[in-house]
Amino acid sequence: MFLFTHLSPTQIFAVGLVPFMISTASVMGRVILQAFRFEYFIRAFIGRNVSSVGSVISARLAGEFVTQTTPSFIGGEVVRIAFLTKNGVPAGRAAWVTTMEIIADVLVGTMLAFIAGAIAIYNGGGFIGITVILVAIPTMIFWLSLVILSAKRNLTLPVLVVKILDKFISQEKAERITKSTNTALADLCKMSRENFNSTQVVRVFIIGIGITFLAFVLQGISFMVLANAVGLDIGLFESLLATSASTAISTIPITIGGSGLAELGIWAYISRLNGIPSLSGLAMSSELNVVIAWRIASYHVPLVIMWVALMRMTMYKFPFKNKKTLSPSSLFGRRNKIPDTNGDLSNGDVDKRKD
Repeated sequence: MFLFTHLSPTQIFAVGLVPFMISTASVMGRVILQAFRFEYFIRAFIGRNVSSVGSVISARLAGEFVTQTTPSFIGGEVVRIAFLTKNGVPAGRAAWVTTMEIIADVLVGTMLAFIAGAIAIYNGGGFIGITVILVAIPTMIFWLSLVILSAKRNLTLPVLVVKILDKFISQEKAERITKSTNTALADLCKMSRENFNSTQVVRVFIIGIGITFLAFVLQGISFMVLANAVGLDIGLFESLLATSASTAISTIPITIGGSGLAELGIWAYISRLNGIPSLSGLAMSSELNVVIAWRIASYHVPLVIMWVALMRMTMYKFPFKNKKTLSPSSLFGRRNKIPDTNGDLSNGDVDKRKD
């Protein structure tokens, strides 16, 4: 950005240190809220003695680092599932918790994206409005279809994926991966069928949706603070829609963590873009300095904190190992007659499953 635009570091940090710190704190608040949602889903669907709250939050932060450094924000679920299975949770139940997280994010994110797109079209930003809506539709359809299908039938690893595994790794290892993945998917589908018939799940999911919405609000605050610091009159609602539009655009699987797409999305939204943007127009935009400052505060600085959590999780031997025996079933499971597919797991049993 410094090489190809008229901006200098001085112009970018003209937003001020205090607004910059508030913006960063707002984004970290969003990440912490998502971590508490993860911990809440674990307690609701699995039980209270999986691991400590601090370890769960650290694992969620570690997973978020992976999410924020991959195209289309994927991969963090693998870290969270690995953390849960290491603590004795069956893979199917671990996948159910992470799936609920994804559905909450997708549902809130796409709804806000649709609202943002509609308002942008109404205000004259037809191009950015239509783009945001078109990007959000496939994401919502895919995840809702996955949830509906999982409640009706057992899903298995696609044949194409199996063929790719056979091509690049040994047949024995490919068969082992396929078998374990299909077992986890079968457990996930079983939990989908059991939980969708429970009114208790509806309450848990509604609370999760509420936490997710608050997280999106904090994301909106992060941009509003910086925008008003440089004299842009942007309220919380407009900032919420702008950051939601930016998040939707960032999911296009082109760059790592949506780099470039996030900046382009939020700039196009606040500029009410009504045509294909030109690089010269973007480079000379008066809002570019606050857009870049927001990206640094909301992405690069939190990324360092998330990286520390990931290093703590991966560089030390079993840092999040739960030394307690996992109970046969959680209070939620007993209440909804969800059978425990794993039985009692001592530490030795966990090691055997891992081997």
